[in-house]
Amino acid sequence: MKILTLNCGSSSVKYQVYDWGRKRPLCKGIVERVTVGNSFILHEVPGRDPVKIDHECPDHKVAIELVIKTISDPDFGVLNNIKEINAVSHRVVHGGEKFTRSVLIDDKVVKTFKELSSLAPLHNPANVMGIEAARKLMPEIPHIAVMDTAFLQTMPKHTFLYAVPYEWYERYGVRKYGFHGTSHLYVSRRAAALLKRKPEEVNLITLHIGNGASATAIKNGKAYDHSMGFTPLQGLIMGTRSGDIDAAIIPYVMEKTGMSLQDIMDVLNKKSGILGITGKYTDRRDVEMAAETGDPRAKLAIEMEAYRIKFYIGAYMAALGRVDAIVFTAGVGEMGWEIREKALEGLEELGIILDKQRNREAMSRNHEFVISSDASKVTVLVIPTDEELVLVEDAVAIIEGRYDIPEKFTYSFESPDYVNEVREEAYRKQLEKRRKN
Repeated sequence: MKILTLNCGSSSVKYQVYDWGRKRPLCKGIVERVTVGNSFILHEVPGRDPVKIDHECPDHKVAIELVIKTISDPDFGVLNNIKEINAVSHRVVHGGEKFTRSVLIDDKVVKTFKELSSLAPLHNPANVMGIEAARKLMPEIPHIAVMDTAFLQTMPKHTFLYAVPYEWYERYGVRKYGFHGTSHLYVSRRAAALLKRKPEEVNLITLHIGNGASATAIKNGKAYDHSMGFTPLQGLIMGTRSGDIDAAIIPYVMEKTGMSLQDIMDVLNKKSGILGITGKYTDRRDVEMAAETGDPRAKLAIEMEAYRIKFYIGAYMAALGRVDAIVFTAGVGEMGWEIREKALEGLEELGIILDKQRNREAMSRNHEFVISSDASKVTVLVIPTDEELVLVEDAVAIIEGRYDIPEKFTYSFESPDYVNEVREEAYRKQLEKRRKN
């Protein structure tokens, strides 16, 4: 069985072809600058040199046509014919309260995604365009939607509601939805596997730290609370997003500057966070280099970001009562040893003891690491996320009719596949090396 995954943004289409039988990706790639001009596709096959093809893509239909042509190309493709694809799995950012799990797409589902576009105006319309284009090009095979919000729909009311008039929730859907759900799901299941426990037996704090950043409190394997809110603006400090602020700041700055509400929201989403603090940078590597040369605002940005992460760790430890592991993932979470170190320092009384040497060695997008001390009561892990594998797992389960039967559907992230075999081997070698030392 071969699954094509599609992640359609406003000006890009990411894709992967996954061979379920062999448990490994056959290829991945991205079409850039869709609808913008000077479009191109970057296609990667393991063991081969990447291929870049310039091809104008005025819309998502043309972009997906280019993907189909590329993955079935006789010279650099991985399929003899597009009919080898058994299903297409689509990433959708927002499922609202309508969808608490992945679904088989039909016209009614597409209509619902369109209705939810007001909750995710930058993402859902592009997701829908990709779905509609793919269904026209591949109408004979099933299409599955996997929502970023789905894993987080187990949050109880007392954690997802805001203390505003209850009618706002009933009439307008004002509540915390959360995002990055597929990433938090994947790393939480991998963490349970590494701890050699069932998902329902573990309490975790998962930290997806990239340009966008979020934290999830996971209780007995299910999302209990999450840092992002009604939109991805709430929570941790991010590359260009402010994270938590006092809402009264908005009318105050509008009055002082004459800025419109839209202007203010643009600033909070696109010119705040790390960029707002430093005035120059969003890439944490640039921030770290600037801090090393004495830039005071770069140093401040690191301290602020780390403090906000620490704040959420403390809050979620209190909410969960018992924490078995803390997991860092995504670009900064996987590579940013300094942010991890600063976020965890001083938490020894809470049972979190970081091994600084392990932490500084844990800088890889392909390996899993334990970075806590052997004396730490709470295990601290760095786990590379794999959101595409969630899309594949859900698609296969729905096709095979297992998804609605809990006892027959369990994520097989614990089982060896191509990616996890590599990671597990690196993990074992790391532990063996440390035991010898």
